[in-house]
Amino acid sequence: MGSTAALEAKKSVVQEIVEKVKEAQSVVLVDYRGLNVDEATELRRKYSEANVDYTVYKNSLMSFAFKECGYEELVPYLKGPNAIAISKDDSVIAAKISQDFSKAHKNLELKAGMVDGKVLNLEEITKIASLPSREILLTQIAIGLNAPMSKTAQLLQALVEKRNAEQEQ
Repeated sequence: MGSTAALEAKKSVVQEIVEKVKEAQSVVLVDYRGLNVDEATELRRKYSEANVDYTVYKNSLMSFAFKECGYEELVPYLKGPNAIAISKDDSVIAAKISQDFSKAHKNLELKAGMVDGKVLNLEEITKIASLPSREILLTQIAIGLNAPMSKTAQLLQALVEKRNAEQEQ
């Protein structure tokens, strides 16, 4: 492959990353070093089941893409082997799957992420991972709708305040 073709291929991959990140509600960077083949396959399956795109890209290509998207703050986390988990549908699920998997498999390490356009460090992305998923929040709301209207209003207010408080931290 000539250098021109190689450069075009790299530009194409950067553009692919940019498009995915721009459409994302959340992005999570993980260090997958030390996962064996079975663990990596299990992790990919969990992401896939939740409609989360999980891909390993070269750090240099992710760096260019993050800069193009305005997420330069993620670039310093691109050391060592990294993979990126991207969710278009749910701001919590990619972080939640990563966090849960890392508890059972110490070789997976969360590094940082982006949720709803805000870059988050490890501590912040870990807090996001502890939030209920969108499905659970919707279930909680549905259960609350069976209660008297005053209880429903209290539940909705509490859910909004909890989510806002945790996102601000």
